[in-house]
Amino acid sequence: MIIKNAKVYTPEHRFVRQDLVIRGGRIVPGAPAPEPGEEVLDAEGLYALPGLVDIHFHGAVGHDFCDADPDGLQAIADFEASKGVLAICPATMTFSEEILNGIVDVARAHKNDRGADLVGINMEGPFISPRKVGAQNPKYVTPANVGMFRRLQERSGGLFKLVDLAPEEPGALDFVRACGDEVRISIAHTCTDYATAKAAFAAGARHMTHLYNAMPGITHREPGPIIAALEDGATVELITDGVHIHPAMVRFTFRVFGDDHVVLIADSMEAAGLPDGQYSLGGQAVTVRGPRATLTEHPDTIAGSATCLYDCMRTAVREMGVPLESAVRAASENPARCIGIDQDYGSLAAGRFGNVVLADSELNIRTVIKKGAVLNRE
Repeated sequence: MIIKNAKVYTPEHRFVRQDLVIRGGRIVPGAPAPEPGEEVLDAEGLYALPGLVDIHFHGAVGHDFCDADPDGLQAIADFEASKGVLAICPATMTFSEEILNGIVDVARAHKNDRGADLVGINMEGPFISPRKVGAQNPKYVTPANVGMFRRLQERSGGLFKLVDLAPEEPGALDFVRACGDEVRISIAHTCTDYATAKAAFAAGARHMTHLYNAMPGITHREPGPIIAALEDGATVELITDGVHIHPAMVRFTFRVFGDDHVVLIADSMEAAGLPDGQYSLGGQAVTVRGPRATLTEHPDTIAGSATCLYDCMRTAVREMGVPLESAVRAASENPARCIGIDQDYGSLAAGRFGNVVLADSELNIRTVIKKGAVLNRE
């Protein structure tokens, strides 16, 4: 396939009018002559964006990753791909090892024949603070356990790319020291202070889960984990659905952390792609009204989002004042780099998969291309 005349998002993080050539499923360098029978798409006036990479979300279209349902996982992958998200690393909830085993088995057996490619698992629970469970199930919260993680990782065939934990909890820092070279460790659902967060980063943590949410904020005498993350160069997740974080804080985060350290995520639950109504997350009832999803029994507790990563990226640009170049980087290259798949995904550099989203000037998706094949076209 040759995509002509597009405004291509380059590895230098700017848009340049040029052609993209995809052969054998991957982007090839230069501008080679067309081959007989090769499809040519005229993308005049359109942006060519890398396929997005979501490293933290739970479900969509009535299905949850933790349902451990092969058909449901495929439906999620199909929906995400239709929204320009072509690599997914869905998150588990806080469950027992027995329940997690069933989720892992379905993920490992999944074939990336169609839809978004399953490229990993994000282990969001159960190594979190019982005082910051959010929409997680407190019944299954447990101290960080090296043996449990390694058993799950072996069972998954190495699919776990992120492990989230509260560093102030018993055994957490020992876990970071033991496993920091095996998986990317993220501070999450935590009451940690600045000093303990600094100790976690020194031990090997490198990431922050949904920054600002389910963690202490910043004050002038107690700077907390956010300032520790800034000082130690951690990558930080942001949910830019217009519900979780005020636009001014989103702009602040991009300016202070830099667009090379921000990772946009959806943190979506099963209501993504569906109308308002009653849903569930981790076995708990959730009410969705508009973009807001909350625990039905605790309506002040946000329960993930009801949108997809592409719409979060679009919201960041069109409603929050984030430069397009920065938002695209944070939704594609940065998450791919975080979980070690950036040689294949997250960029339109030569050698990467030919995963391309063609979008108009208002960022409406016009065409989604996976590995050189058109998945959907407006």
